[in-house]
Amino acid sequence: MPKRSVSATRTVHATADRIFDLLADPSKHPLIDGSGSVRAPRPSAPERLALGSAFGMDMKIGLAYRIENTVVEFEEDRLIAWRHINGHRWRWRLTPLADGTTEVTETFDWSTARLPLFFDLSPVPRRNLVSMERSLERLHALFGTNV
Repeated sequence: MPKRSVSATRTVHATADRIFDLLADPSKHPLIDGSGSVRAPRPSAPERLALGSAFGMDMKIGLAYRIENTVVEFEEDRLIAWRHINGHRWRWRLTPLADGTTEVTETFDWSTARLPLFFDLSPVPRRNLVSMERSLERLHALFGTNV
């Protein structure tokens, strides 16, 4: 069976709780999106995500569209993941380090997708890896200033 996830990792100069607060706030997602596709949360999105939270986002890749997400993994200050309608997941894992920084890993996981073969055969995972590296750069830069 092929590997069905790609991940990018970076150390960010902020504590895990500060980073998690940003990730758990859908209104902040456009600030860190390295793909340039995340525009804004839908008006019904909660202010803070929790396990089971449903939230929509306005997106644009060429054409504007909406995507619905559900938080399916959640551990305060350590882990948050949401899935799209096809079942694939975006996961953020935070590992606090002794010096007060945090190792942040973003993963695109299509092992849970309804149609994983689509991703296996497409350039989407490679594109998403590049976007995740940009997202981590943006996250790092945000904590160089005040969020």
